[in-house]
Amino acid sequence: MNDLIADLLTRIQNAIMRRKSSVSVPYTKINAEILRVLKEEGMVDDFEQKDDGTVEVELAYTDEKEPVVTHLERVSKPGQRIYVSSEEIVPILNGRGICILTTSSGIMTGAVAKGKKLGGEYLCKIW
Repeated sequence: MNDLIADLLTRIQNAIMRRKSSVSVPYTKINAEILRVLKEEGMVDDFEQKDDGTVEVELAYTDEKEPVVTHLERVSKPGQRIYVSSEEIVPILNGRGICILTTSSGIMTGAVAKGKKLGGEYLCKIW
């Protein structure tokens, strides 16, 4: 497996389509940081690292049993890295979605990076 971020996003999207309450993904530092950002934004309920090298992710649903996240899209790939400056960061679906970037100050949403005037690698879009 070369692209662990794409694997994380695909597993979450597949679990949401099947209306699963949780999904297990491989543990890496970057996956844990992406999940931290998703938890802060309310797009996943919680996540917990297991002893077998995986992370159990509790998916978030509304009171009507609709998923909070409907689409996850990888932007920067190992074969084609996409970098953006703070001026190039645009809102996703007029602010209803988020983009996640890696910056010199760590992994954060596009809105936080734009507020801090930081650019970086554009990892994914989620709405």
